[in-house]
Amino acid sequence: MLKQRYLFEIIRRFSRAIQIKNNEINPIFTNRNPRNLEYLRIAYKPDGYYIDKPGRCYWHKLQLIQTDRHVTACLFHYENGQVLKASTKEWAIKKQLYKTTDTSAYINLARVFAQRCIESGLVEFFTDLKPTNEQGKVSLFLKTLRENGLKLTEPDQYTTVYPWTRERSEKPWEIND
Repeated sequence: MLKQRYLFEIIRRFSRAIQIKNNEINPIFTNRNPRNLEYLRIAYKPDGYYIDKPGRCYWHKLQLIQTDRHVTACLFHYENGQVLKASTKEWAIKKQLYKTTDTSAYINLARVFAQRCIESGLVEFFTDLKPTNEQGKVSLFLKTLRENGLKLTEPDQYTTVYPWTRERSEKPWEIND
């Protein structure tokens, strides 16, 4: 009990050490977003190996899993695994659908998935889905994702510009308006 009071007193003193008024900006900023370097395009992007068929050059990848009864859209991070998921197995989505594998299911699943992506801040990701038919279910799924504000390609990783390089790429952290 005495040790807890002592720790509480230390924490209270440190919290009072930096007092900021409402109109001042705190000089100490800690970014707690683990994906910040990916948003700035300076994080490591795995290249994979030359013989890898699907490739692994992405930070986030969209996977569409189709079974006989259900459709699932998942967003995977290259290191941490599944980040987002929307499926026609979910009761709230399944309740609104006539069938869980028809065209309207794909379109509505894309709307729900896009909303979840936007709410979590993941609007750019890689996908290797290639629709075989222009009016097919997969192409309508991808079209709905694009219409809802998602980009199906990731930006390139920022590479260091050396003094002898001819072309200078735009720095991701600079704002040019």
